[in-house]
Amino acid sequence: PFDGVAWTPRPPQGPPQGCFACIAKPPALRQASPVLSPSSAVYLMESKSCKGDSLRPAVPCKHSVEKKTMTNPTTVIEIYPDTTEVNDYYLWSIFNFVYLNFCCLGFIALAYSLKVRDKKLLNDLNGAVEDAKTARLFNITSSALATFCIILIFIFLRYPLTDY
Repeated sequence: PFDGVAWTPRPPQGPPQGCFACIAKPPALRQASPVLSPSSAVYLMESKSCKGDSLRPAVPCKHSVEKKTMTNPTTVIEIYPDTTEVNDYYLWSIFNFVYLNFCCLGFIALAYSLKVRDKKLLNDLNGAVEDAKTARLFNITSSALATFCIILIFIFLRYPLTDY
């Protein structure tokens, strides 16, 4: 049926181009056209021992564009900030909660101290620092007011109001 057509060797191909995903999953076979020109018939008559299928189109690797944009691939190592330096004031908060709980300020300080510990576990350094400042503020306020009240009580016990 193909008069004058000779077997022509396929040009040598190097290693397959493209990434592993493109080589491992070749594109689907193209529908053969019913009318073949003599030049296309040459490619159809190639030997069966070749690895490629002559009906598959030469599709460039869709990942080659991604490879070209990645000029210098680097390894990224995430270094988390050292959260052990953030003080949570936990023991001071417990002491204020148990002994010097003036207007529930010791309880609020304890709640913020626990929030600092949670944020340290989640590596949220900014949130942990802010809550640590708040816990310290409530601890200072609770300690100062409770100490002031204790001093006033001792003064009034030493000098009762009946003397005035």
